[in-house]
Amino acid sequence: MTAAVERAAFFSREERFGSVGSTNDIVAGWLADGTPEVCLAVADEQTAGRGRTGRRWQAPRGAALLLSLGFRPTWIAPERAWRIPATVSLAMADAAEEAAGLPDRAIRLKWPNDLVVEGADGVRKLGGVLAEASDLAGADPRLVVGIGANGDWAAADFPPELGPTMSSLREASGGRPVDLARLLDAFLLRIEPRIEALSEGWFDVADWTVRQVTTGREVTVELPDGEAIVRRARGVDALTGGLEVAPAADRGPGAGGVGRTLLVGEVTRVRVGSTM
Repeated sequence: MTAAVERAAFFSREERFGSVGSTNDIVAGWLADGTPEVCLAVADEQTAGRGRTGRRWQAPRGAALLLSLGFRPTWIAPERAWRIPATVSLAMADAAEEAAGLPDRAIRLKWPNDLVVEGADGVRKLGGVLAEASDLAGADPRLVVGIGANGDWAAADFPPELGPTMSSLREASGGRPVDLARLLDAFLLRIEPRIEALSEGWFDVADWTVRQVTTGREVTVELPDGEAIVRRARGVDALTGGLEVAPAADRGPGAGGVGRTLLVGEVTRVRVGSTM
């Protein structure tokens, strides 16, 4: 008779908060205090939520799913650690499609860190991911991945300055109410097997690649020095996680030439244009 093998719980620590400054900051504090991976903080509201390059992330209480995950990624090479937030994005995309009753891959990814939907009025953002790393190549690597997904949020209540570019699962589903508890449950069911697969060396490169809304489009890439370059996005690089763009003179379909791969740390913002 074979003895049963006890399986460790996936989450070492899970907490739900009403209102916090930032779930990323909470999880970063847990990791700094020695909490093992994977730890999870969920909040109904963030008063100091943030996106990439310090941009503010805002959502009224009950309108968005706000959470952060903490990892100690000793099991993945530092140059591949980008695959962790990418995997979190894929798990949320799958979960959101289920919770909102959307078709498979209706939710796309806009490189480097947005969840979007595409409709007759263009590409609109419904979520964002913020990964913050510490000492990835050192003795105590830590990675916090925060994600916010606009759920039961009506367009009439969008902030006026963001209304033209944002969406929510409620709007993407044609106005149907979205249960955030169901969205969270769907996400938790998906994140565990995806992260376990990644820790064993398998990354869902097919799903990550196919969901990219930037591929084949003209993109405006803003760099940290203020420069903005306009190129045709050719795709994404599964090794580096970078955005592959065509040469400056190559913005037409089917043209050749030597392009460039832009890494996440080299870019401030990416705006998408028309399909080329």
